[in-house]
Amino acid sequence: MSVRSGGQVTSVLSTEQIQRSGEGNIAGALNRVTGLSLVGGGYVYVRGLGDRYSLALLNGSPLPSPEPLKRVVPLDLFPTNVVASALVQKSYSVNFPGEFGGGVINLTTRAVPTEAFLTIGGGISADSETTGSLGYTYYGSKSDWTGYDNGNRDIAPAMAAYFASGERISSGNVDTKKIASELINGRNALVQRWPELPVNFSASITAGKPFELENGATLGVIAAAGYSNKWTTRDSINQNSLSSDLADVESDFRRVTTDNRVVANGLFGLSLVKGDTKVRWTNFYVHDTIKHTRLSLGNRHGTNVDYMQQSTAWFERELANTQIVGEFKPTEKLSLNARASYAETKRVSPGELYFEYVRTNADADLFGKYFINRLNNGNSGDATISYSDLSERLMSGSFDARYKLTSRLAVSAGIDLADTRRESSRRDFQFQAPNTFPNGVDMFRPDYLLEPAVINNFGVVMIESNEGNPAFLATLKTDAAFLKLDGDLNDAWKFDAGLRYEHAEQDVSPVQVFKTPGASLAATHLDESYVLPAATLTWQVNADAQLRFNASKTLARPQFRELIYQFYFDPESNRTYRGNPLLVDSQLTNAEVRYEWYFAAGQRATIAGFFKQIENPIESYVSGDDFTTSFANAPKADLYGFETEVLKYYEIPAWLPGHGGDVWNDRRILASANYTYSKSSLSVGEDDKAYAFAVSTTKATDFFRDGVPMTGQSEHIANIELGIESQDHLSQQTLMINYASKRATSRGLANSGQPDIFEYPGLRVDFVARQGLTVRGRDLEVKFEARNLTGQKYEEYQESGDNRIDINTYKLGTVFSLSLQAKF
Repeated sequence: MSVRSGGQVTSVLSTEQIQRSGEGNIAGALNRVTGLSLVGGGYVYVRGLGDRYSLALLNGSPLPSPEPLKRVVPLDLFPTNVVASALVQKSYSVNFPGEFGGGVINLTTRAVPTEAFLTIGGGISADSETTGSLGYTYYGSKSDWTGYDNGNRDIAPAMAAYFASGERISSGNVDTKKIASELINGRNALVQRWPELPVNFSASITAGKPFELENGATLGVIAAAGYSNKWTTRDSINQNSLSSDLADVESDFRRVTTDNRVVANGLFGLSLVKGDTKVRWTNFYVHDTIKHTRLSLGNRHGTNVDYMQQSTAWFERELANTQIVGEFKPTEKLSLNARASYAETKRVSPGELYFEYVRTNADADLFGKYFINRLNNGNSGDATISYSDLSERLMSGSFDARYKLTSRLAVSAGIDLADTRRESSRRDFQFQAPNTFPNGVDMFRPDYLLEPAVINNFGVVMIESNEGNPAFLATLKTDAAFLKLDGDLNDAWKFDAGLRYEHAEQDVSPVQVFKTPGASLAATHLDESYVLPAATLTWQVNADAQLRFNASKTLARPQFRELIYQFYFDPESNRTYRGNPLLVDSQLTNAEVRYEWYFAAGQRATIAGFFKQIENPIESYVSGDDFTTSFANAPKADLYGFETEVLKYYEIPAWLPGHGGDVWNDRRILASANYTYSKSSLSVGEDDKAYAFAVSTTKATDFFRDGVPMTGQSEHIANIELGIESQDHLSQQTLMINYASKRATSRGLANSGQPDIFEYPGLRVDFVARQGLTVRGRDLEVKFEARNLTGQKYEEYQESGDNRIDINTYKLGTVFSLSLQAKF
């Protein structure tokens, strides 16, 4: 479907545009689309709305998420070598699921090759903040470079037996010394300095071949595989304040984190094409692992007591999807489409370790100049270990038909079914020593501090710090049907209008882990049905221009983790989260008008205005002395704005040296720019209510402030691309500029009237050069990338007058990459 002829407001990122961006994953490439911004590396925000308002599909089918905090899949999981195109639709049409706030992103994998090919590529990259600089790591296992553990991180026998027993540690029937003595060793707890971190590297291979069958059909086979190994070090400032004016710093830490991210992916597809009949079977797999090591040093409560913290972890994510899509045209007037998909995601984090040592710096303390860990619940040291496991499967199927009633009018109808099931558990344990724990032993490094001899001789025990709700089961079942008409009213006007009925049951409930169940009311049951209308009217102003009008109703459901009343620590944001089982669906009313001018082939200028009203938007807020982030429904929010885009090609100007010669004779200049202005505000009145589980107040003003922007919404987003390219062969040089203004990531501490927490993406400049070469009859592509040339750092902060608190601020570094790809 083309951007111009489609019935909706769409942007299409073609294979050529994806390749021009030079990005390694589709999330980075989508960051160039008008009104889209990238948050957290993999989540795409449409027009400033958070990831909950963006729907991601793969070949038209939904996907489960491997992220504990999200129900939407992070798009940085999808390498660009397996994605053929990406369609971004910002106006709602009823053939898409009703969970459509800002837009839908439909990724299409590579399909039938037109000719046999084999492409092999590889690359290296260096980061100015990481490569060749000091970082930290731990041994783990000898297979860590593959992203797969060799068994070293398997749950220890005594801990596995405890999990299987259903006993509670608090019952007194569990030998915690035996469990504790098997958990800590030099492989998982000993942090090592790496004076010069290595370069990043990647490799990929893609192959395809068409086969002509005797019956006139074409069988296409395509396969792809990729691997990347990347190191990132962040030297961050992490602060918190309890005061309303931020004058007093409650905690002030410097944290150095080194993450080694290893991604392996594969794609295998078969396609059968005969005339208007097309059947595709696509299988996609990605395995994404982060080996996490962190050291921290800081102070709390305004004292000069030093706290040294150490964290080691292994986060393993996996997504596997198999999908069959069929397109049929039994008659000239009738078109049929069917798809079925089964997908599974997993995320395991075995044995997340955390240690805290304390140095009092007090002259009266005999050991005041040494770091000690008394294992006494954080008073003078702490040690914890956590096991988290998430699995989610999503089955979906859809069928739709389109029938041409007349040459100008068509009717479409279809059904969609989806069934999502997520099982999530997190078991948190703390090591505790008695008051008789001897001095000197408390100065041991972590693997010695909790070695079997110390545990057994000095009475170190374990407690489970969350025996209440360590495991949850979440399900979401939706069934939907739609009916729509599209066609031409006359030569100048065409329309696309319809209704969607959607019913959903969403349940989140604790899973009984122990033999003796605990009392819990932390469950959610949402059973809602909606009728969602949508209509687009397009006026063909003249041969080159058209005007679109769109109006619709859509919704946004709470994500699973937001409903789970369980603590969860996110090492990426350095923040603790807890869900709210009392959340309800958000409902959106959307309107848009858009003018499009296609002044030349492949060139255009557009401008659009949009408005959204959201009932019960889900917003985050911070509470408690531990700065826990939770969620609640605000009463209402409005979002409005406009966006504009220009794409134009220019001939090489005559004043350039060498004009008319061999250097410039086949080249042209690409100039592309887009800008989005959006403004949002929460509407919170004195009589409005907001509900949070286990919180006594129901006044919305105790959670939110009237008039503040929605979380995740940047007022200004801009992209500029300036490039020179050959029209005869592969030769492109592109400068890309991206800017996003500050956006709220969370509310300030609710009970102290603090300002909100903001993130500032800022200005980023990238340069990508692609050059095709022929060496000994072989086609080669050389690509050079320079990312973040401005050295833009990541900033998450609070400000009140002249006072500033850096919640999470660090330098990002400039990344230089060089890759080579050969086609056979």
